[in-house]
Amino acid sequence: MTNNTRNIIENGLTLVLGGTGKTGRRVVERLEALDVPVRMGSRSASPAFDWTDESTWAPVLRDVEKVYLSYYPDLAAPGAVDAVRSFTAAAVGAGVRHIVLLSGRGEDEARESERIVQESGLAWTVVRASWFAQNFSEDYLLDPIREGEVVLPAGDVPEPFVDADDIADVAVAALTRAGHAGEVYEVTGPRALTFAEAVAEIGRAAGRDVAFVSVPVADYAAALKQQGLPDDLIGFLTYLFGTILDGRNARPADGVRRALGREPNDFADFARNTAASGIWSS
Repeated sequence: MTNNTRNIIENGLTLVLGGTGKTGRRVVERLEALDVPVRMGSRSASPAFDWTDESTWAPVLRDVEKVYLSYYPDLAAPGAVDAVRSFTAAAVGAGVRHIVLLSGRGEDEARESERIVQESGLAWTVVRASWFAQNFSEDYLLDPIREGEVVLPAGDVPEPFVDADDIADVAVAALTRAGHAGEVYEVTGPRALTFAEAVAEIGRAAGRDVAFVSVPVADYAAALKQQGLPDDLIGFLTYLFGTILDGRNARPADGVRRALGREPNDFADFARNTAASGIWSS
């Protein structure tokens, strides 16, 4: 029997951290469609949640049974591991029963965060995701796509970009169905593409020319500095491109198939569906 045919289990209040983000928003939508009680964890919600203000944690954890834990901007960001450790302890104290952690591939900080959740004494599920396809449509790569040129410190190393819809489907299955506790789902797309190949697919889907330019990491960091980005964000981005994008994550994984009993969405489908929305043309 595949996981997607297992009976839905009884679901109490679920807290979705990053509830307005790329994956959290999708998790909230899916849980609400299943009539699962949801509390959104974000600075704009009521009660508000802020990773940098621990006084906001207890109110959002009150009466919560399950948590979708998504750390912004990334588990590799400075201070992320300490925040995950403190929040997990708060969740244990508040009576949470199950944490579904959105993790990353190949990052030491992500592995440490996984260990914290796994050793918490709570039921846990890890959703270990590759680079989001939606970074090209809902994040810092949207404007370069619209402008017709993407400049990144990424060469010929491929990445099996994952669709955020697949991440959300796996997370919701873990939150609402039996059989997912204690599992690590490494979720990726079905094939690996270089950034140049991904940008080319977007251009074809959108019916326009979009160039890709590879630059050294140091030049990329200097350009970000000139644009006025804060030093901590520049350090985080250069760490990802200069360290993680080295081929260690090039191989597609089977997490979507294991969790859902179906194949993951292909990047070409993401590009075609997103292009149809018109977001890359405006």
